[in-house]
Amino acid sequence: MERPTRQEVLRWHAEICAGLADPTRILILYELAEGPRTGTELARRLGLPQSTVARHLRVLASRGLVIPSRKGGVVEYLLADHRVLQALDLMRAVLIDRVHPYRHIAG
Repeated sequence: MERPTRQEVLRWHAEICAGLADPTRILILYELAEGPRTGTELARRLGLPQSTVARHLRVLASRGLVIPSRKGGVVEYLLADHRVLQALDLMRAVLIDRVHPYRHIAG
């Protein structure tokens, strides 16, 4: 298998970031960290219309961030890679430091 070019890696990176560029999609990823969920379960847990959740799940699946899996007549979604949550947690820490820049310095 050929090694991806720098441009391919940058494009993939941008696609993943675009998939993360919505607060609802981030919430969905954190919900899926607890285990596989159906769109209906996610809608109920997040208090959102099922159509909204379905739209966001399609975006996440198209970016390879979630994996749909058919179980009988129902589709369950699972997190494709838990390292995405580590990246989100790191970004959150950066943002918190931006709001509270001196919080980690002992007084």
